[in-house]
Amino acid sequence: MRLVGRCFLFVAAVAAIAGACIVLAIDHDARAQIAKTIRAVVPYAPGGAADIVARLVAEQIGRSGGPVIVVENRPGAGGVVGTETVARAVPDGNTVLVVSTPFLIDPLLRTLNYDPISSFAPICNLVNAPTVIVVNSASPYRTLAELLDDARAKPGQIAMASIGPASSFQLGFEMLKRTAKVDMTFVPYPGNAPALNAVLGQQVTSMFGTFPNVSEYLKAGKLRALAIGNGARAQPLPDVPTVAESGYRDFDVDAWFGAFAPANTSAVRISPPICASNMTPTAALLRKPTSKPTRLRIIAVNKACRNLLHV
Repeated sequence: MRLVGRCFLFVAAVAAIAGACIVLAIDHDARAQIAKTIRAVVPYAPGGAADIVARLVAEQIGRSGGPVIVVENRPGAGGVVGTETVARAVPDGNTVLVVSTPFLIDPLLRTLNYDPISSFAPICNLVNAPTVIVVNSASPYRTLAELLDDARAKPGQIAMASIGPASSFQLGFEMLKRTAKVDMTFVPYPGNAPALNAVLGQQVTSMFGTFPNVSEYLKAGKLRALAIGNGARAQPLPDVPTVAESGYRDFDVDAWFGAFAPANTSAVRISPPICASNMTPTAALLRKPTSKPTRLRIIAVNKACRNLLHV
């Protein structure tokens, strides 16, 4: 089985646990209300990591006899459009939001019509994924140093694509740009999938994204990994150094995916005991040889129902 296949199978297993966590967080009355359909809004373009996680969660909940979950992609303004839609939704348990790191970064950079603390009720953290800087395999760059050296020689001509604006990837890009003292151009896209298409089509020089989105293309030889954005190397790519190892100390950009509901949704209970009991099977699941969580570097967050604003 291909690496990407095992990757998605493991995410599916994690999604089953996290999905059940969401269902267990709903009280009896709310379950009766949402017996037909729950809308899961993903504020990014289809095909990205958040979209994949949301659809796997929906599938696993359906298989386990839970309610029907319809995934709705509402990209725009770096995730703001879809997120604001959920913030304004009726808090009846029929609407949830599946987001990643930009959810907490956006309010620090611009004025929004919602607040991540007061406008939402955290449900659970779903998965964490490693991040990676890649280039098209036809590119002459084989190391991060070569890319940055060329950027110094060609100010403003080397571009890096990613989800944005106001994403953790953009902040990481700006940090790298400042530390390396280079003039590069950040090109924001409404999701990882369109950013991936841009680097595959050689419309941009490089991409900073999540491993699940690029793994298949790395294995097929269509992309080349230059550096891992996390503080530690990704085990599926043991020979690829981290950005920190490449000379830029303390660089560490992670990617997480979590579920939220509109504020005042009575069905959502941020209750570690409920989720802790539900997460118990996770330990056994992750010990199965076929799961290979350490190799895939897609990590189930065992503190699933702790408030995401405090992790």
